Amino acid sequence: MKATEVRGLSADQLNEQLANLKKEQFNLRFQKATGQLEKSSRINEVRKDIARVKTIARQKAAEAKA
Repeated sequence: MKATEVRGLSADQLNEQLANLKKEQFNLRFQKATGQLEKSSRINEVRKDIARVKTIARQKAAEAKA
């Protein structure tokens, strides 16, 4: 997911996307623990996507406040 895609989302969509990413992160961690994870690089991708969504959500909240 690119930052330009994330910036086009509304606040509700950002929250929904964040929840989906956190669920995916949990499932990936679970797969890793049980030895079923095939693509370990996906864990890092999801972590970075979560950070990206949180950052843009915070920026949008600051803009709305100002």
